[in-house]
Amino acid sequence: MQCLNKFFISASLSLSNPPNSQTKNPPFRPTCRNRIHKTHESPYDETVCKIASKKAFPLPPNVESITSTSNPFVKHCVKLRQSSSYRHLHGSVLVVGTTPVREIYRFHKSESDRPIIECLFVLDNCCIPEEMDDKAVHVIQVNSEVMRKISGIQSVDSVEVIALMRIPSTFRIVNNSLHDEDCRALFSFPHRILVLDGIQDPGNLGTLVRTATAFRWDGVFLLPGCCDPFNDKALRACRGACFQIPIVSGNWEHIGALREEFEMKMLAGHPATSDDLNPVMKLSKDFAESVAGWPLCLVLGSEGAGLSQFSRRACELVSIPMAGEFESLNVSVAGGIFMYTLQHENNKPA
Repeated sequence: MQCLNKFFISASLSLSNPPNSQTKNPPFRPTCRNRIHKTHESPYDETVCKIASKKAFPLPPNVESITSTSNPFVKHCVKLRQSSSYRHLHGSVLVVGTTPVREIYRFHKSESDRPIIECLFVLDNCCIPEEMDDKAVHVIQVNSEVMRKISGIQSVDSVEVIALMRIPSTFRIVNNSLHDEDCRALFSFPHRILVLDGIQDPGNLGTLVRTATAFRWDGVFLLPGCCDPFNDKALRACRGACFQIPIVSGNWEHIGALREEFEMKMLAGHPATSDDLNPVMKLSKDFAESVAGWPLCLVLGSEGAGLSQFSRRACELVSIPMAGEFESLNVSVAGGIFMYTLQHENNKPA
């Protein structure tokens, strides 16, 4: 049984700068325009990034199993899971679990001939999912110890498959000014865009991305302060949805360009409190019908800090009527109500 001692890291990167990745899920801080990625985890040095790519080693095609957690390729995968900067530097991410891997694979197979899966780890004595039995996918059998190390999950009874995937090209970070053609490149038909303002909890962010995909919203825009959508917890919450919907990270200048180009209405979810200077409208069927024909952005803030001051000033505030005494809902729950009520008429089930 051969132990892997070399691995291949793709030098072709599709992003310009990664989100941050510390234990407390720090925010994005986009700072460069090129295709090399960084966060404040470590000082950014373009030369170092180039050297890292040159030091990549090819994955031997005859390696079919790994039994040691000290294997260099296992260590590489663990670092991909733990470090956002490392993840985006190499343009790869780990997806844990048969269901999300199958859904991502099925979606991208219908969109592209090139497999999005770079490597598939399969637990010993488990079968490769039938639809993923693709000769182009490198399959490596691993024991429970290695599976536990790679996944970061102590109980691997339900984890039979982990996929090393390319970060999709539909994820983009912009920090330059947008022109008309750039706006249309980000979102081809932005009739409904979900804008997240400082959502740091990966579970909430992943759930919101999954909900936006389920209700066929046209994209997700991440304002500064959001966590990495490819964080392992966010991936578990979104069940692979971040591979199926355009996600863009930028700032309010880019939102302003989108609003101007597509004449979008700006709405923001906000509790109906009496201390707001701006009026707060109530979400209702009549309100949804009044904006049905408009392209719109829906802005949601974090549970702790709420909307930023800029979001409050730039948007029409809308609240969810509640009979109970609670001031607000969990942001992912509130987002689901907003997105269902405001979804485009063409996407509503018959």
